[in-house]
Amino acid sequence: MPVKTRFEPRLGAATREAFGRALVELGRENKDIVVIDADISKSTMTTYFAKEFPDRFFSCGITESNMIGVGAGLAMAGKIPFVSSFSAFAVDIFPVNNGFEQMRVCAAYGRSNLKVVGTHSGISIGEDGPSQMSVEEIALACSLTGFVVMAPADETATKALVRAAAEYDGPVFLRTGRPKAPVVYAPGQRFEIGKSIEVAAGSDVTIIANGLLVAQSMLAADALEDEGISVRVIDMHTVKPLDREAIARAAADTGAIVVAEEHLIDGGLGVRVAQVVVETNPCVMEFVGIHDRYAESGQPDELLEKYHLLSTDIADAARKALARKR
Repeated sequence: MPVKTRFEPRLGAATREAFGRALVELGRENKDIVVIDADISKSTMTTYFAKEFPDRFFSCGITESNMIGVGAGLAMAGKIPFVSSFSAFAVDIFPVNNGFEQMRVCAAYGRSNLKVVGTHSGISIGEDGPSQMSVEEIALACSLTGFVVMAPADETATKALVRAAAEYDGPVFLRTGRPKAPVVYAPGQRFEIGKSIEVAAGSDVTIIANGLLVAQSMLAADALEDEGISVRVIDMHTVKPLDREAIARAAADTGAIVVAEEHLIDGGLGVRVAQVVVETNPCVMEFVGIHDRYAESGQPDELLEKYHLLSTDIADAARKALARKR
């Protein structure tokens, strides 16, 4: 059980940056790693791989559908392909079913060994605005049979989960972001697909989060601890398959759960956690996320504040859950 210490936030690398660096490490170790991009390698950070392994890097131009198909074909030929674009282009239906249909037919249906990495996810992309803010791709990816779906919290988590994706035999979607991410984990932290990490122990209420909201949840936990509330924080970095055991245990132990995510609450992590809760140990639940709307253009911090995705919002949800439990 983790020792309770206060979270001291400091910014590390963006998760998209960590993804790009991890690809290079994998490329040096395994000649079967190949990378396909959609003409934005300097944004997805696959440019690092392209510079070191130009014969294993392929740009498909601004044709995400083709990119997914090429990646699936390379997987059928025995390669381990990572395809990457903004999440809004790789998975979401922008402008016309860009990658989703190919992920379904070419990867999910045939259980291709394809790795899809969406960058610039969520509203923290900032100034680029709602047309490029992917807030539904977790729900879409989870709807694809056989897909593993992950959303790492920081640089260490991203590097570990990119490696785990490469070692996994089957289709994977990994969500990464544009801004620098607060450091949650020390180097060397171990990660396993489908196994969450309890980053703080507690007995009164559980906060389950992923991505940028793990750090926000840890800040919320500190604030609540100052009020005498014991808070468990779980990083549910794998959205599919879920760590059902950790969820059921948290529901039984604390009797109150808050789920926090930078995603639409309809179809996201919260819905999937709630399904496990009602199937195992029903308890009080609250949800922090984006409520049936699209965000606007702005600075990432301003957007997270406006759409109620900060530690103060998570702490308020925890207080509400506790009040309902009592």
